[in-house]
Amino acid sequence: MVGCCAIVIMSSCAKKLDRVQVDPPPEEIPVSLLPPVETLPKVAPEQIPSFPFQTRVGSVQTTTPLNVKILTSDLSYPWSMAFLPDGRMLVTEKPGNIRIVTASGAIGNKINGVPAVKYRSDSGLQDIVLDPDFATTRLVFWSFVEPLTATDFITSIARAKLSADETTFEDVTIIYRATPSYTGVQHPGSQLLFDKNGYLFACFGERYDDGIRIKAQAMDSPLGKIVRIKKDGSAAPGNPFSGQAGVIPELWSLGHRDPQGLAFNPATGELWEAEHGPMAGDEINLIKRGANYGWPVIAYGLENSGPLIGTTVGNGTQQSGMVQPIYYWDPAIAPSAIAFYTGTLVPEWKNNLFVAALKGRHIIRLVISNNKVVGEERLLATEGQRMRKVIQGPDGALYALTDMPKGRIYRISN
Repeated sequence: MVGCCAIVIMSSCAKKLDRVQVDPPPEEIPVSLLPPVETLPKVAPEQIPSFPFQTRVGSVQTTTPLNVKILTSDLSYPWSMAFLPDGRMLVTEKPGNIRIVTASGAIGNKINGVPAVKYRSDSGLQDIVLDPDFATTRLVFWSFVEPLTATDFITSIARAKLSADETTFEDVTIIYRATPSYTGVQHPGSQLLFDKNGYLFACFGERYDDGIRIKAQAMDSPLGKIVRIKKDGSAAPGNPFSGQAGVIPELWSLGHRDPQGLAFNPATGELWEAEHGPMAGDEINLIKRGANYGWPVIAYGLENSGPLIGTTVGNGTQQSGMVQPIYYWDPAIAPSAIAFYTGTLVPEWKNNLFVAALKGRHIIRLVISNNKVVGEERLLATEGQRMRKVIQGPDGALYALTDMPKGRIYRISN
């Protein structure tokens, strides 16, 4: 059954607020902003941002009237989606299904051939992307938590050919496994993103627990890393540590906690990432080849588990040789997928970054200038939905998936 409704909204804020003038960072264009959207107290108020505009920036409001449609509300914990050439969507469901959904929201049968998935807590069937040459190859790639045994799990990437009748994935191959495997089910990652050269970026979590999370700093494991690989799973050429002893050749960046969003900035071509912090400290990062983003040596926010719960992580928030986030949230909003907007339906959104927030239950719009966040807005905040995926469709609209038992697909346009 397809549920469809339309909501016309002006912005995420219901009342008119007085504008405030915010002092811009050096070399930044002054902007007139509303007060910050976040009004809850900070979890770690003693932590000071490393530079202006790193957190709680002033808010902005979309002035274009927005038309928000719910295409369906009958998916089971949908995780990701990819658009087929004709505008239909391949949608993953966390319990282990991949389905085709039409532009009007009609849900097809599950496609056969998907390997077994470990579905519990953070684990399940995750991201999905099409081969850039899909029209010729019909190849599809997806990430998932693979059960090696009843108690041993690993985040893996599968590649398969979608059959001509769209009922089956053929020649399914596991092209990459984020070793080592582990008994836990938290922080598997992961997002997939092809670059302009046809190489695949993938990000993996550090598996959460105290005894294994230090793998985010270990150069011989993809846990807590972003990697760059070929379509067969081997290391792509030009990676920063290629040929170095004791380092996996696919390694691109390290020191990540639970990365769940990857996107290229259309204005610069640079790679951006979103990841979950501990108790607060969720991050937006500008990813540089070979860079170390600090976890678990440094982090904003506080420890959220174990005997040290509520205390500072590692050595605090800064350390030489470790990269600061472009932006962070306190308290947590639990960022998942991210997408830069390049469409024309809402011109004021051009090159803005959109973030799906699970805990926050909204979509965040970040205005970016000179690689700094200069404005923040929260959309669909009254819907009460855990936002899992945000993506721009081929029609120029923004689409969102909700991580719910009756998961929705939203279409947002003018």
